[in-house]
Amino acid sequence: MKWLISSWYHPHPVRWILSPLSGLYCLLIWVRQQLYCLGIFKQHQLSVPVIIVGNISVGGTGKTPFVIWLAKRLQQAGYRPGIVSRGYGGKAKQYPQQVTPHSDPKIVGDEPVIISRHTNCPMAVAPNRVSAGQMLLKHYDCDIIIADDGLQHYALGRDIEIAIVDGSRLFGNHYCLPAGPLREPISRLKKTDFIVHNGSQSSPEFNMTLSQRHAINLSDPTLAKELDYFKNKTVHAIAGIGNPTCFFKQLTDQGISITPHPFTDHHSFVAKDLYFNDDNPILMTEKDAVKCQQFANKNMWYIPIEATISGKLDQQLIDKLAGLTPNG
Repeated sequence: MKWLISSWYHPHPVRWILSPLSGLYCLLIWVRQQLYCLGIFKQHQLSVPVIIVGNISVGGTGKTPFVIWLAKRLQQAGYRPGIVSRGYGGKAKQYPQQVTPHSDPKIVGDEPVIISRHTNCPMAVAPNRVSAGQMLLKHYDCDIIIADDGLQHYALGRDIEIAIVDGSRLFGNHYCLPAGPLREPISRLKKTDFIVHNGSQSSPEFNMTLSQRHAINLSDPTLAKELDYFKNKTVHAIAGIGNPTCFFKQLTDQGISITPHPFTDHHSFVAKDLYFNDDNPILMTEKDAVKCQQFANKNMWYIPIEATISGKLDQQLIDKLAGLTPNG
């Protein structure tokens, strides 16, 4: 699998072998979109505005910190947002499943727990985001719904679409799956309302910067250290995210000497995964930390990230919401 992902971002002859399958995939995507446009597949509109946050490529693009940023900005503007998500990696026996800051990531997924902890918004996960949204509207006083990773979930009606793009990897070889990393053709972005680049080297209208200022101890959350504390130490860097290399680079850019340990996205950690037979500190993402809490020790630290967005995206969003007619 790693070699396939690598071929998406570096020249590799396998793309020519898989390109017919990509063509078939694109055709199926187009047919599905048309079925929704014609009303053969039903799209359900909720009674409040819906903001979709998603991407068109496989892997991490920074949707989770953006959703947290968005929810906080909406709260500051006086809205009462609820958040729905697929809950990828969770193994709930029934859906929709409510998410709280204390939910088990094995049940609801790792990213929803992080979002809930940072926003305190009502949240629910379900493969069917419509049912998750309906549950929130039934039990909570929400006046807007944010759908995390919902760009391709056309069953849920939407008023605003926001696409997050990896500013460094962009769209790889520009092929759709399986020859490339795209879930939908690049032309899909023309239909979105806003495009946010995560860490772009150019100057897009909206650029997201993810800052890492300190590390928090897993076994004692009251204990925090500035990242400079780790500069003269060799640390184990853990990342079970869509793009582990990004996390590793962020650490080395701050002068930290790391031994990298990449894992697959949404990896379910067990204690032996983090046993390295030494006393070197272990640094990990917050997404990984929520799954390592049960066997945490004093050497384990996680690094929360905070998103900042260039431009006046928050104000443009508020203006667009104000211009919506009732029920979209």
